[in-house]
Amino acid sequence: MAQSEPILRVENLRTYLSVPGGTARAVDGVSFELSAGETLAIVGESGCGKSMTALSILQLVPEPAGYVEGGRILFRGEDLLDRTWDSMRAVRGKEIAMIFQEPMTSLNPVYNVGQQLTEAMRVHGVPREKARSRALELLDRVELDDPARIMRQYPHELSGGMRQRVMIALALANEPDLLIADEPTTALDVTVQAQILDLLRKLQKETGMAVLLITHDLGIVAEMADRVAVMYAGQIVETAPTRALFREPQHPYTRGLFASLPARNRRGQDLATLQGTVPDATHWPPACRFEPRCPCRWDSCAKIPPRLLPAGESEARCHLYDPEIPDRRESECYAPVKETT
Repeated sequence: MAQSEPILRVENLRTYLSVPGGTARAVDGVSFELSAGETLAIVGESGCGKSMTALSILQLVPEPAGYVEGGRILFRGEDLLDRTWDSMRAVRGKEIAMIFQEPMTSLNPVYNVGQQLTEAMRVHGVPREKARSRALELLDRVELDDPARIMRQYPHELSGGMRQRVMIALALANEPDLLIADEPTTALDVTVQAQILDLLRKLQKETGMAVLLITHDLGIVAEMADRVAVMYAGQIVETAPTRALFREPQHPYTRGLFASLPARNRRGQDLATLQGTVPDATHWPPACRFEPRCPCRWDSCAKIPPRLLPAGESEARCHLYDPEIPDRRESECYAPVKETT
């Protein structure tokens, strides 16, 4: 899709956590842009910093341990990190909304759906009666039958799919320009998951909002995203348009993720696996953070931090694409992984 002026620009974001083992650099120099009407997916294994990136944007990093060490989060040109906690209330839910992974922990169990929907609007100055009529309209918009009945029900009286639709209605209550969806369908079965994704696509098309999608599910990425940022160990290691990434991933980590997926052209074969686990955020490897798990590593990978460089239609944080690395070499294990979907 054609790129417009970014509505969100994250520059060198660093979000750290004070933990018993030291300082966990959960997000460590992350930069990306997102335009109006665009969907950017941030993908990677658990522990890579995806959700912490999303929480940083809304200043919802868990305290007292968590804090933003540095960087900029520019929303329509304004650095949100310059705002106070109180002034961020005018942004949260109104200009930027968020759908969390598990709605049962996000919805208040002691208030019915109607109370929660209307309160989300009234805190931003919407009169009571207008908030109620809009709440009914929103429940209809997210394709819940009998909105008046749903308004009277409590979260525990709804199915998982219904609760997620209520969460989407809450997120849309004040017509935000940016929606952050953090693993929005993880707890749902496949059929309901497909319905929720269809609904999000439909609503995005109607409203023109930008969507930042946090997920580990490459199938969801293929369906939803215009562009992809792959995270590993607190850093973005590859960015690309979705079709280009699926056609020919460039970074060894991304290739490992794709090689582990079932595919038609690998039917009957054993699935590849990524050896090892994401390292501890208090002790990231000193140079390339994927080096301990990379089947293609060489000496410089353990000594020199890689740069994010052009690689085909992608940008990849790998010495393979850096002509300044003295012992740079190509290897059979860098052969393109194609036709994975």
